[in-house]
Amino acid sequence: MPPTEALAEAPPDAALGRLLLALARHAIARELGLADPPPNLGTPPPRALEKPAATFVTLTRNGRLRGCIGTLEARRPLGEDVAANARAAAFRDPRFAPVSVEEWPLLDLEVSLLQTPRPLAAASEADALAALVPGEDGLILRHGAHCATFLPQVWEALPEPSRFLAELKAKAGLPRDFWSPQVELATYRVRKWHQNRGERP
Repeated sequence: MPPTEALAEAPPDAALGRLLLALARHAIARELGLADPPPNLGTPPPRALEKPAATFVTLTRNGRLRGCIGTLEARRPLGEDVAANARAAAFRDPRFAPVSVEEWPLLDLEVSLLQTPRPLAAASEADALAALVPGEDGLILRHGAHCATFLPQVWEALPEPSRFLAELKAKAGLPRDFWSPQVELATYRVRKWHQNRGERP
């Protein structure tokens, strides 16, 4: 079942967000060996947590990226995917050192729940840029063994479509001015929930 269908059985948006943030927070705290009680999932737990879904977990410190790992395809239950991506963002993002016990209280946490990606047909780079919706579209780029994605939140730092796409190509290991008819693009939207360090229970 696609994530968008699974969410039809989810709790209200704010409640689901609190639950997913709690799952992510608990997964990181437990890995650090900290006392953090598991979130109350209710009885029975929301069925949405058992449905396959794709998520990203992002950590920031003072507004700067500190870790971001996720999945693009719904292959694991929502609850498992959030917990696994939280641990990966904190301890296995190759761009950063693992989060320490001392640093953990200083980090903000965000969970993004992805809708099913949709192919973006574009005969040229100009067509692709014209089809993008700034501020709303996440974008996946594939070319051969190269693959990268930007969440919709990246538009805040890269508001111009041309630069957004250029930096995504660089992230995938391609030249910023690269284009080929074999480039594959797909867009997606997200529901996201953010928790500042001072908002933790």
